[in-house]
Amino acid sequence: MKKTNLVARGLFVVSLISIVSLLGCKSENSRVGDKDAPLKMFFVPSDDTHTIATGADQIKAYLEKFVSQRLYQKDEGFYINASVPMSYIAVVEAFGTKRADFAAINTFSYVLLKDIKKYNAEAVLNVIRGKDETSYKAQFIARADSGINSIEDLNGKKFAYSDPASTSGYVLPSMMIKEKGIKLKDHIFAGRHDNVVTMVYQGQVDAGATYFSPKNEAGEIMDARRRVKTQFPDVEDKIKIIGFSQEIPNAPWVLRTDLFKDQSHYEKVKSALQDGLIEYAKTEEGKKVLMELYSITGLVKASDAEFDGIRKMFSSSDLDVEKLLRK
Repeated sequence: MKKTNLVARGLFVVSLISIVSLLGCKSENSRVGDKDAPLKMFFVPSDDTHTIATGADQIKAYLEKFVSQRLYQKDEGFYINASVPMSYIAVVEAFGTKRADFAAINTFSYVLLKDIKKYNAEAVLNVIRGKDETSYKAQFIARADSGINSIEDLNGKKFAYSDPASTSGYVLPSMMIKEKGIKLKDHIFAGRHDNVVTMVYQGQVDAGATYFSPKNEAGEIMDARRRVKTQFPDVEDKIKIIGFSQEIPNAPWVLRTDLFKDQSHYEKVKSALQDGLIEYAKTEEGKKVLMELYSITGLVKASDAEFDGIRKMFSSSDLDVEKLLRK
């Protein structure tokens, strides 16, 4: 084969690779929300991942249309990609690597990414649960027939937490257990709040910690036990609450603050996302989806100052954040 043919073939291959690469990459002129650079929206995996992913897709569809109409006066133009990672920490770190732009996270994760990791993000919405409640707490649960009636009875017991970065499923309960001088026999991480309830129900552990929400107007339980009621209809009778943590602010929705060079465009997008989700929470679909997602009954605009109390709580404790992140 002639040398000129080899050179020509090589140039053709290089050109083809370049074309493919260009087709696969977003334009330098693209900005977040464009079709080739969709806003990356994350949801913490606090409960059944399939349920959360389904709800996330419905929220995405509504928000895409709402924001497009607000910004461009048409039904298309602003694009979103929704995903559910494997852990709470994965959501936090995604802000650091700019793989996450907008997320529904938990209270501790917000303090972690904002104050400890120093990532560029702000709380733009806060969750409402029940009757206009903007705070929540952790609950300690045990089987009704276990003989465990208080947090003090947990000495020497096997205990289940949800996720190492869950505020109600680990951070607050573990702080309380340590402060009270309780020595557990062993503890495990179940991954999700519903898994904790299941493990306690089935006797795999003696007790566990999950989120608490008060009963609704119909008198139905809204805490983590509700998540397994289809599987275990008698869960309310079999699993009792033996204690609570102190109140903390509800979980925020967080937006990355360095999305755009143009600050005025950032404010427009932020406002559209806020208004879109607040309106969605008032629709019949939104009420159902948000309730299934994170027991949300409404959303309001948030300010960073709302989380100063929990910042003080963490700073005054001996919580080893670096050790927690390695769990």
